Parts: sequence; structure tokens; C-alpha cells
Amino acid sequence: MVESIARARHIRVTPQKARRVVNLIRGKQALEALAILKFAPQGASDPVYKVVASAIANARVKADNANEYLDERDLFVSTAFVDEGVTLKRFRPRAQGRAGRINKRTSHITVIVSTPETDEEKAAK
Repeated sequence: MVESIARARHIRVTPQKARRVVNLIRGKQALEALAILKFAPQGASDPVYKVVASAIANARVKADNANEYLDERDLFVSTAFVDEGVTLKRFRPRAQGRAGRINKRTSHITVIVSTPETDEEKAAK
């Protein structure tokens, strides 16, 4: 079983919006997830697309180093989640000398792709 991880940190999209996109692809086949993200209208779909593509590339490199055969059509998104990153705090002038705070949120996007377990690997466990 080949498993690879890809992370993108400090992405300038709110975690709530990124989670909406990540929920679309969780559990799907990796190439199908890329097709879904390519045509998704949300702005957060572009960074998530890059993370999924990176995870697929990482799996290919990992399989090459281990001299294993890897068919990219077998890969699926086993785990995908979004954590909250650092919040940039900015201030905007308001009426009567006040200042209003603007929070510019960031996200940490993590995607794990893997091949399904074979019967031999299940028996070994």
C-alpha cells in the first residue's frame, strides 16, 4: 500500500471556505478529485487542486524509490482536512475616530492519498 502526504501551509483562504471544497473530494478517487476541483467554482478549489496534485506526485516518487508499481488510477483521497493557520490582524478606520479590526484568516490544507489495501496486507496485520 502506497501512502503519501501533501501539505500547503499559510494559504490565504478562510478555513471555513476551504473545508467546503475539501468535503467535495474526501474519499474519492484521486484523478476524479482533480476533475471535480478543476471545475469547482469556489476560489479555494485552486490551492486544494495543487495539494492533491502534489500528493499524487509524492506517491509516484515514493513508489519509484521503493521499486513498486503504481497505477495513479488506484489512488484515492483517504484523508483530507483543513486546519486554521495564523490570522493576520488589520485595522480599518471607522466613524468617530474608532478602528474596526479585520481578520485575514489563513489555512493549512493536508491531503493524504493512498492505494487500497490488498488481501495479503490485511492478512499480515
